[in-house]
Amino acid sequence: MIDELDLAFDEQVDKTKPRHRRGSRGSKGKGGKSVVAFLMVFILLGVLGVGGYLGYEKIKGFFTAADYDGPGTDPVQVSIAKNATLTDIGNTLVDADVVKSTAAFTAAADENPKGKNIQSGTYNLRKQMAAEQAVTLLLDPKSRVVSGVVIPEGKTARQTYEILAKGTGLPLKDFQEAAKDPEALGVPDFWYNRRDGKKAANTSIEGFLFPDTYEFPPKSTASEILGIMVQRFLSVTGELKFVEKVENNLSVSPYEALIVASLSQAEAGIAADLPKVSRVAYNRAYKEKMPLQFDVTTNYWLDLQDKSGKHSGKMTQAELEDPKNPYTTELRVGLPLGPINSPGEAALKGAEAPAAGPWLFFVAVDKSGRSAFATTNAEHEANIQKACQNGIPLC
Repeated sequence: MIDELDLAFDEQVDKTKPRHRRGSRGSKGKGGKSVVAFLMVFILLGVLGVGGYLGYEKIKGFFTAADYDGPGTDPVQVSIAKNATLTDIGNTLVDADVVKSTAAFTAAADENPKGKNIQSGTYNLRKQMAAEQAVTLLLDPKSRVVSGVVIPEGKTARQTYEILAKGTGLPLKDFQEAAKDPEALGVPDFWYNRRDGKKAANTSIEGFLFPDTYEFPPKSTASEILGIMVQRFLSVTGELKFVEKVENNLSVSPYEALIVASLSQAEAGIAADLPKVSRVAYNRAYKEKMPLQFDVTTNYWLDLQDKSGKHSGKMTQAELEDPKNPYTTELRVGLPLGPINSPGEAALKGAEAPAAGPWLFFVAVDKSGRSAFATTNAEHEANIQKACQNGIPLC
């Protein structure tokens, strides 16, 4: 086999003459190469000795990474991926013509004490920058494009669209339209399965828009934004092993557990009560097969009608027992049609691993939101009186 390296340096050779293979008996040719190499070293040393600094600078150019000079030219926005290595970042910058070579960038980052602290995100940079200056800008918080939008826990999908529209400047109708196809946004179809015989809520996006602080890439569409939130939901539930724990430890589907998480998110006043509220929901819906009588489902129905929610003590009986409300838990046994908000991580944990206990009732008993739990009606009535004494408007 002919050595490709030899071909690169021997283009003028007479192709009709036999070639020597490495290790063959071609001592004369080998000696000629040695003489040439010796002469090149001799000349190099002479240049360095006679030319001094000027000669060194010329020769150094053969061994240094290609780099631009100066602060750069036209402005450009570049997005750095999450968990990107310095080499990945350098490749991205080369593709955007920000730096001339990945090697120059990684060398500049290595020389900077904070060079390994470059975060993911979108940055305002310039084309054809010196690698050192590119590193400096990537470490400057002012260069980072921040479009943070905070989605609190327990917000409904409709409320989330309003927050997103205000935070991104996109039309509200864009989010409403994009949300009509949750599976296109990344929600796997198995999430809508139920084991209690009830039909899911028409594959609604409700419950799958994970509450968090987001920095969406510039120029993202409504579909892309909602898709990012769905992926965050899938990532968090994956890390929690939510699906596996629910299917292995509870007699419900992950979708039903998500419904319970949303109910406890809305009902619990403090995080410590989330696992207990979840247990009450499971006990009433599956063990006792009785209506949940969770007032928050009535508030959800009011929200769907673009009406303001109400405190439990101010709801009318007509509102609580509205037969048109498909989410009512006053009249119907078991869990409602679907989730009623976007539960956070603590609520998901409480639903996948509810506290052990026989409770069937709970009520907030102080202004901190702490609830008291009961098994019998008599115990529950005593807790309500305690709440009234503490200034909770129930009596």
